[in-house]
Amino acid sequence: MSKFSVKLKKFFKVLGPGLITGAADDDPSGIATYTQTGAQFGYGQLWTILLILPLMTAVQEACARIGAVTGHGLAAVVKANYNKKILYAAVLLVVIANTINIGADIGAMAAAAQLVVPINLLILTLGFTVLILVLEIFTSYRVYSRILKWLALSLLAYPLTVFIIKHPWGDILYSTLIPNIQFSFAFLFIITGVLGTTISPYMFFWQASEEVEEEKAKHLLRKNKRPSITAKFIKGIRLDTFIGMLASQIATWSIIVVAATVLHNNGLTDVATAADAARALEPLVQTFPHAGLLSKIIFAFGVVGLGLMAVPVLSGSAAYAVTEAFNMKEGLSLKLKKAHGFYGVIIVATIIGLIINFLGINPIKALVYTAVFNGVAAVPLIFLIARIARNKKIMGKHRSGNLSNILVWITFAVMASAAVAMFYTLFHG
Repeated sequence: MSKFSVKLKKFFKVLGPGLITGAADDDPSGIATYTQTGAQFGYGQLWTILLILPLMTAVQEACARIGAVTGHGLAAVVKANYNKKILYAAVLLVVIANTINIGADIGAMAAAAQLVVPINLLILTLGFTVLILVLEIFTSYRVYSRILKWLALSLLAYPLTVFIIKHPWGDILYSTLIPNIQFSFAFLFIITGVLGTTISPYMFFWQASEEVEEEKAKHLLRKNKRPSITAKFIKGIRLDTFIGMLASQIATWSIIVVAATVLHNNGLTDVATAADAARALEPLVQTFPHAGLLSKIIFAFGVVGLGLMAVPVLSGSAAYAVTEAFNMKEGLSLKLKKAHGFYGVIIVATIIGLIINFLGINPIKALVYTAVFNGVAAVPLIFLIARIARNKKIMGKHRSGNLSNILVWITFAVMASAAVAMFYTLFHG
């Protein structure tokens, strides 16, 4: 085996929770929010990609490091080091945010599937809910996630479309590099949504807990002792996290560019339905007969595939938070009969998410509102993460360095400012 092959094998071996978290980040809520951003404001918010990449990487790396160093998920760490009010507030925030997100994602999957399958929306919604629960409860998540990683390749449709159609590249480059801020409710609402769907509460809890799952698989956890990890192990976590977040942001940039060129520049500035969102991909298949149908199939495949990946992450992170808080057995590596509480939370959160779809809310609009809610809910959680990751008593020699600490606090300041400004413009115009 050549040196290059050995290095390549080592590189892919490093990839894990960070890559999965990055892929799940571009869930149906993300696709809808980024498409609405491009449709409504054209290229005007592309600059947020360069701003968000280092911020989301820093926050997710801190979460991953907390899980790896302590051998516990975020909720368990909060429980051991803070009072119960803080613990319950953090758990409640992530459970509410995740449950709403689950409902919005399931509804969007059904709406996308209905573009190509003429079945009643509620029947599709029920079908996807049952499918997700069966796969998550009775299938090994490692096997499940390997399958779904391939479905995430459907996101390549957006980068491919970027290079197929003609763009005003000068405008795109300028908008990517130079910030453009409008102090209006509509602009700040979408900015908060972009931040919230990219830097989401479920990602914090999920990646920390999945690092613990990885340590269990590698037999690094010892009873009543901290994991035995090295600087090389931490370096691998950082590489995995950066690659996952970079892939996520490349997809995000591509979705906004495509939506701006195809939708905004052709007069469609409000994405109200799945069919509106699917129109962004029509240039990819415009040389084929029935281009409209093909674009809908590609869009539906992507939304359903990414939803099947994201909903288990959402319900799983909520389950980790609750079971860690109340000392119940937890982990996707356990079978149902050994972790009733853990899988019970998954079932309840998913079913409540399903019920949300019976309230008559537009599935695509619900995704954007969910992203905005996440943008607000993430603020206090990032404050907590910054404090934990820098705490020498909790993290020892692996506590955050100056760069990591500064970036996480900047993330807190940016997201808090966006949320406050959004509410200010809402009430004061």
